[in-house]
Amino acid sequence: MSEIDVSQVLQQMRTMASQAQGTPGIEQQASPGVDFSSVLKQSVEAVNSTQKTAGMMTEAFQAGDPNTDLAQVMVSLQKASVSFEAMKQVRNKLVDAYQEIMRMQV
Repeated sequence: MSEIDVSQVLQQMRTMASQAQGTPGIEQQASPGVDFSSVLKQSVEAVNSTQKTAGMMTEAFQAGDPNTDLAQVMVSLQKASVSFEAMKQVRNKLVDAYQEIMRMQV
């Protein structure tokens, strides 16, 4: 999974909060071409890919493919599980941040 630059996310949130309150003065710094939505999309695609790989390995093992090792199948399933849980936690934090922004008084 790709790492998300927390400082850029916080800067974007501060800028949005400032704009929502109508207070000028906090200007967004120019980022070096990193778009939060594209990073998030890439992360979701990586999780999806990991889950598909784990599913294909599981099906191959169940079909009796001699080239598929049980240990590899279990490791791929754990990778898929951990990546999905991490994505779920990121989603929960984003929802919490959104709700916190919506609670701000204008």
